[in-house]
Amino acid sequence: MNRREFVRRVSAGSAALAGPAVLSGLAGCAGPSRAGAPRPNVVLIFADDLGFSDIGCYGGELLTPNLDALGMGGLRFTNFINAARCCPSRACILTGLYPHQAGVGGMMNDRGVPGYRGDLGRDCVTLGEVLRDAGYGTYATGKWHVTRFIEADGPKHNWPLQRGFDRYFGTITGAGSYFEPQTLTLDNDPVDDPGEGFYYTDAIGDYSVQFIEDHLDRTPTAPFFLYQSFTAPHWPLHATEEDIALAQGRFDAGWDRLRLERHELMLAAGIVDPRWTLPEREAEAPPWDEARNRDWHLRRMEVYAAQVESMDRAVGRLVETLRRRGVLDDTLILFLSDNGGCAEEINTQGWYDYILRGGERVSRESTLDGRPIQVGNDPSVMPGPDDTYQSYGLPWANLSNTPFRLYKALTHTGGVATPLIAHWPAGISAAGDLRDQPGHLIDIMPTLVELAGAAYPTEYAGESIQPMEGVSLVPAFANDRPLDRDAIYVEHEGSRAVMDGTWKAVARGSTGPWELYDTQLDRTETQDLAARQPGELARLAAMWEDWANRARVFPRPG
Repeated sequence: MNRREFVRRVSAGSAALAGPAVLSGLAGCAGPSRAGAPRPNVVLIFADDLGFSDIGCYGGELLTPNLDALGMGGLRFTNFINAARCCPSRACILTGLYPHQAGVGGMMNDRGVPGYRGDLGRDCVTLGEVLRDAGYGTYATGKWHVTRFIEADGPKHNWPLQRGFDRYFGTITGAGSYFEPQTLTLDNDPVDDPGEGFYYTDAIGDYSVQFIEDHLDRTPTAPFFLYQSFTAPHWPLHATEEDIALAQGRFDAGWDRLRLERHELMLAAGIVDPRWTLPEREAEAPPWDEARNRDWHLRRMEVYAAQVESMDRAVGRLVETLRRRGVLDDTLILFLSDNGGCAEEINTQGWYDYILRGGERVSRESTLDGRPIQVGNDPSVMPGPDDTYQSYGLPWANLSNTPFRLYKALTHTGGVATPLIAHWPAGISAAGDLRDQPGHLIDIMPTLVELAGAAYPTEYAGESIQPMEGVSLVPAFANDRPLDRDAIYVEHEGSRAVMDGTWKAVARGSTGPWELYDTQLDRTETQDLAARQPGELARLAAMWEDWANRARVFPRPG
């Protein structure tokens, strides 16, 4: 894909991108304005560890025709923020609260203080609960990851069916094999052996289609809400050999050249501002020309691409189902990622202990047929098969997050920037437009509450409920007025950020100093203005402290 082709795609819309099945549903999808549109069905699609620029309609080389068709047939948001890591982001998007308020400020363990219980609180409600009470059929597929209680014979008070969903298929834990996932569950029952030929991303797609088909057969006049939460492309690097073969050769130019090419495409499309300097390659990443084991590095990125592209096909099957059943025009589809690209290298004893014996049960020590799983980023072992367990590493994460700095778990923009696609022919008249309004995962709840005509409760199941934190994105759909929002805040494992207007204060780790950036001129965070604007920095730091005290970031564990 060169610049000329990309610009042609952006100007021509989805027709240049979509396969035949998707084209039949998306052709001419610019519809009426939202005025008079009935409350929509909702499909909320969450990718896992996907970088800001990976998919095609955001500049990447990955072949994602179905997602591209949705983006070019609807809206692409360019300034949307997540919560920096998978489980906090999932707690956030499900509840409309900052993750610490929902009890998931860290990972899935109970650290003894309210913001870090590793389990959704009872003083919040989920999208499933709110939309089911509004008359929606509610369905969830894929990764759950908002409770530390993952055993089938243990407490299930925070499993999907107990938090507002009518049907569920997926994994309760946070990561694991794509061929033999642990904690695989149908409704409340374990699926111990998924069978030969199983691939988790495909199964998420299949059950999503089945749940929607069943809903439309049983209750064709009732709206539905589907929360489709993929593990792709989170490690381990697992894909079929057929899919890996389709990606071979596509990344041979290496991470340096591909990053420059992505940046050029994003500039041409208007996704990034020419005033933003492209940062230097992350210091920990070698120049591609000096990288050792380049065949292994290429294989890692090829498997990663295969994971994303299988997810795209699953999305395409769902879109085709909606088209075939005549409900695509009346369905709001949202697609986004839980954090930036993941730089984690699985090559230490600590990683082995976590993966093989950690409390979240993310891998077995051997496959179900007895072959030992080779855990760790060993260049002598090519990733992809079910008996490997690897990640794609920092240099490729740097590419995934083009043009931003840093990566997952950090609050610099590379860690928290997500694509957001919004497609709804009956309610969004634009096709292929960009939106640069700042937004955050906390905005999904108020958006869906408004569109569904739902009532967000002050009390639920005998518990007082915290108010929503975000604002509705509906004004951004028509782009007819600004979002009336407060500042946006992020905290994860000590890294922290506050975004207010065009200003962003950010710090890396609990001991890192505050940095200050004017995001209108420098969203890529290359010119730290902390020394030149001490008053502005002090104002933002004080705002963050006030928020952190209110939002249960404090007290910290220990």
